[in-house]
Amino acid sequence: MRTLITSFILFLIVAPGRTISQTKPVEKAVISVPGAQDEACKERIENYLRREDGIISSNLNYHRRTLTVKWYTDRTNIENIKTAVANLGYDAGDVKANPEAYYRLPVTCRHVPLDTNNKSDSTKRN
Repeated sequence: MRTLITSFILFLIVAPGRTISQTKPVEKAVISVPGAQDEACKERIENYLRREDGIISSNLNYHRRTLTVKWYTDRTNIENIKTAVANLGYDAGDVKANPEAYYRLPVTCRHVPLDTNNKSDSTKRN
């Protein structure tokens, strides 16, 4: 009986420390991906990021053209993630797409850049 009580008390002392020490710092960010237009783009980006070290999850909303990413901060950072998306051929926030990778994208994933010299286009895009 005494051994059982001692074991129980020891468990209560040691157990909480184990759960706290195993928690890793995680960050979450939303990145603008203006070239993402359809389900093919979504699958391509999410599958690519699934293989990147330190990324927990990624979810592309191609209607809003945003990518939500969660990652372990001790294994990667936001700049590495943006660079990975850019190396796939998409603009990612302030990081521009790799031109060679862009031309390897399927036709449906290539967006046509707006002509900035044309002043007659006054539509506002969100």
